[in-house]
Amino acid sequence: MTARRPAHISARLQDASSNRAGGPSVSAPRGGSGLGFAALAALLGLMMLPLATIMVLGATSTTSVWSHLSGTVLPRALWQTATLMLGVGALTLVTGTATAWLVTMYRFPGRDLVDRLLIMPLAIPTYIVAYCYVELLDATGPLQTLVRTLGGFETARQYWFPEIRSTGGAVFVMSAVLYPYVYLSARASFVQQSVCALEVARTLGRTENGTLWAVALPMARPALIAGVALALMECLNDIGAVEYLGVETLTATVYATWVERESLGGAAQIATVMLVFVFALFTAERMSRGRAMFHHTTGRYRPISFARLEGVRGWLACAACLTPFAVGFAVPMVVLIENAWTAGLGSLDGRFRGAVWSSLTLAALAALVTVAIGLVMAHIRRTARMPQLGAAIQLAGIGYAIPGTVLAIGLMIPLAALDIRIGDVAQSIFGITTGQVLAGTSLTLVIAYAIRFAAISFGTIDAGFQRISPNVDAAARTLGETKFSTLARVHLPILLPALGAAALMVFVDTMKELPATLLLHPFNTETLATMVYAKAAAFEFGEAAIAALAIVATGLLPVLLLHQTIARGRPGDI
Repeated sequence: MTARRPAHISARLQDASSNRAGGPSVSAPRGGSGLGFAALAALLGLMMLPLATIMVLGATSTTSVWSHLSGTVLPRALWQTATLMLGVGALTLVTGTATAWLVTMYRFPGRDLVDRLLIMPLAIPTYIVAYCYVELLDATGPLQTLVRTLGGFETARQYWFPEIRSTGGAVFVMSAVLYPYVYLSARASFVQQSVCALEVARTLGRTENGTLWAVALPMARPALIAGVALALMECLNDIGAVEYLGVETLTATVYATWVERESLGGAAQIATVMLVFVFALFTAERMSRGRAMFHHTTGRYRPISFARLEGVRGWLACAACLTPFAVGFAVPMVVLIENAWTAGLGSLDGRFRGAVWSSLTLAALAALVTVAIGLVMAHIRRTARMPQLGAAIQLAGIGYAIPGTVLAIGLMIPLAALDIRIGDVAQSIFGITTGQVLAGTSLTLVIAYAIRFAAISFGTIDAGFQRISPNVDAAARTLGETKFSTLARVHLPILLPALGAAALMVFVDTMKELPATLLLHPFNTETLATMVYAKAAAFEFGEAAIAALAIVATGLLPVLLLHQTIARGRPGDI
């Protein structure tokens, strides 16, 4: 069964406490800038196209469904979305901050291993974790079966057990996967804070916990806000987990209105309401990054003096840090492996191989296109003299905050209109029928991926540019190199690691992306993400587990690469 569709990560996470988006740009010759600015204008226009389409369609639609949606469906969706985001924001903030403080300020058994394990849930999508916990905790699952056996109960109505298919269950599942966004930003902030400020607090009689509340948390507030905002962007984008857990969020309502009620206008109007959440999260994340800058008062770095936790306290700290990893990664992996083992290799049929090929092809194309876009944006930012350019490029990063369902609507309509125009021209000039050239093809998906993940590519490549001294550009110009030949002969060889990292992160995010893929994938084309969605909906958990393991396997490498990159950027042995 193919997943139904209509008939018709700021970068993932840059250091929230060391953002360089406002860094100095390198001067360039005035001539030859027209082509670059034209390319940038075209890219920005493409990024803004879905937003403009949603706003226009939402304002002009006269669908009769809206009165029903606004009176009954929308209030419930708004309430459940707000409740879900509030719960996820609070739980990820507490979990990410507490674990980051323990790992940064204390030495305990297994601390270095824990630091690596705590970011592992980033490799597994929220919808896969939701399927695993329903399989584990549902009334027919092994845990409740064990409860009935031990307690002598005949039915689930005879005892109380937490309902996983609920808003609370969705908060639990999403927080288990998304807390690493807060952990990474909090950890980076704690590491870069002034040791002098922490030591002064201690000399004034503050304990480690008192120092946390009085000094460290206020200084880390911008980074924490940025991490929570990124987690909530992912929460708002999710459709697989919330739909499976029975939570009617705005994203799920947009999908249901478009696919089940067949009202594209009504879906666009709900999507317009979602844009309020999008702009609020995007603004909070960008403003927090701008304030998340810390400076040492001395040129000599002194490492943080760790407090050692021995004996029971040390093992309790280790257990406290391992719990989020176990809930967000280890337990779902055990469920996936058990189900895949039960299904056996016979499930690796032609449909699975086709989904693997489609996923790899689309992810590779999306990575190439998105890296090219990120390179153009980062190069223009480096060489341009216009101060307003930074704000324009930052605005292009809003694509990462736009939920995939909203992005799908915003792209499908203009591309379908362009298809009609192309068909009319081809018919009048050549007498041929072109059919669908853009809408409903893989090209639409690649465009959607490029818009959604351009911020990841740009952030990674721009960070690579920041490591190249402006003197390198000046030396190239004195040797007669133009800025484009400097890019090709000087910058690109140095940027190869950054380009590879950007391509890898976009590749993996594309493999995991479900909402946009679910709505835009061509007929008779299935990816691993849509296959997991369809198999889980049909309760074929064994085959769903095999496809899910393939997605998780591709996500592990960039997570490990992310940890190594962050570790190399930390001063001292911390």
